[in-house]
Amino acid sequence: MEKRIAVLPGDGIGKEVVKGAIEVLQAVGERFGHQFHFEYGVIGGEAIDTVGTPLPDETVDLCKQSDAVLLGAVGGPKWESQPPHLRPERGLLKIRKDLNLYANLRPTTYYQSLADSSSLKKEVIEGVDMLMVRELTGGLYFGKPSERTTRDGEAAVVDTLFYKKEEMQRVIKLAFELAKARNGKVTSVDKANVLESSRMWREVAEDISKDYPEVVLEHMLVDNAAMQLIRKPTQFDVVVTENLFGDILSDEASVLTGSLGMLPSASLSAEGPYLYEPIHGSAPDIAGKDLANPLATILSAAMMLRLSFGMNEEAESIEHAVNQVLEAGYRTGDIMSPGMKQVSTTEMIAEVKATLLDNEAILNIMGAYA
Repeated sequence: MEKRIAVLPGDGIGKEVVKGAIEVLQAVGERFGHQFHFEYGVIGGEAIDTVGTPLPDETVDLCKQSDAVLLGAVGGPKWESQPPHLRPERGLLKIRKDLNLYANLRPTTYYQSLADSSSLKKEVIEGVDMLMVRELTGGLYFGKPSERTTRDGEAAVVDTLFYKKEEMQRVIKLAFELAKARNGKVTSVDKANVLESSRMWREVAEDISKDYPEVVLEHMLVDNAAMQLIRKPTQFDVVVTENLFGDILSDEASVLTGSLGMLPSASLSAEGPYLYEPIHGSAPDIAGKDLANPLATILSAAMMLRLSFGMNEEAESIEHAVNQVLEAGYRTGDIMSPGMKQVSTTEMIAEVKATLLDNEAILNIMGAYA
């Protein structure tokens, strides 16, 4: 099977972690007889520096002509003084709109080997298997007006939270479909005691739940959800929420696995290619130092194989290889704990590739605890 993948490394550690995912995908191609063709585009700060805009039309065209998109990360202090329309993050928001990436899937999985990397007790996080479904193209991030203004002679600011009912319906329905294939529970997170948008969100969730009698629906206010994620995360199966709440809660969920460097994501489109990226940022403080954790991006590539290409066995081979490498004691600095072997970005990628190509042996496994 041949597939065309648009690669947008972006800024900071994006280039390093994307390089690792590509190497792992090439190993998958070697093992299973597939051909992946990688074509590169610019986005974010790199695009601003090279072509003067955070998302050039050429990059959008490349993505639309591809079977899937692999993204690294965007942003950094270098561009913080830019006007709003020339900030790297504008490229990220624009590609979501241009590709109609309406839903972001962020799984959080418990790794027994990483229990010591989390700041939470093992008995709290053991068994966590949660999928967060975040609406991605509406809400405060896209509402108009969004601007600085004046009111009564004083400086003021306005951001607009705007949703159409259909935008709520499609992402909530997706959550129910996913829950039906998992453990049969949807937690819809809102702020219905305050926000009119949340009251409509809750009504839509109730209406859709009537078509899924086999799925349990519960409503949870966002402040309580933030607490419950830390108090009892195993209660969650599929969590669905609007854009801003989903952004915050999914980052909070990183503490359950010990690091943002472990969390992949997939952004789904109604009619075009899906986009895959780690949920972490560009981490400019460690960029170019061979210190970044590539596993979230590698696991995002596994999501690509499963969701875009229907390659379930291939996706499982990557996930199994990552788990084996972690069980063998290999750690980048963000997930390091006593008694483990700290490795660089390059070394971690090499271990995953070696394990993927030979599941009966891990390189230097006996030296992992030396």
